[in-house]
Amino acid sequence: MAVVELLEELFFNPINLALLAVCVFLLYKIFAGGSKKPEPPKTPELPRMKRRDFTIQEIKKYDGIDDERILIAVNGQVFDVTRGKKFYGPEGPYGVFGGHDASRALATFCLDKDTLPEEFDDLSDLNAEQMESVREWQMQFREKYDYIGKLLKPGEAPTDYSDEESNAEGEKKDN
Repeated sequence: MAVVELLEELFFNPINLALLAVCVFLLYKIFAGGSKKPEPPKTPELPRMKRRDFTIQEIKKYDGIDDERILIAVNGQVFDVTRGKKFYGPEGPYGVFGGHDASRALATFCLDKDTLPEEFDDLSDLNAEQMESVREWQMQFREKYDYIGKLLKPGEAPTDYSDEESNAEGEKKDN
């Protein structure tokens, strides 16, 4: 008779029924929760790219298709956005920017491939509001991604960054 009373108390009292449901749920999570599917292995990150400058033609190969690395230029600065591959890679929503100067497209909020220049674009025809937008995008890219170098104007000589890299290596050795 004591067993019947215990079962009645357990199953007919709403508070006990709720506690029993919580206990069953927790036991399920403990024992069955460990059978999650393993995550696919992450592709190893590419080593940091050495600082250098690019012409508009040189940056084109870094589109995530021809090369794993993805570079985007914004307002004359080149950024390595490879770690944002799901956005800027070939299958991403902004994949059209990979390997291009995206300044004009970002300034005009246009994702058409037509807004991506085939030659150096000095952006001189953009209005003040559009240039402010480009500068804001440039700051966001600078905070989030690695700055690689600058986008060279036609006839402009590339900067020699070897002093910066040797100084950075020396600082690491000193620490």
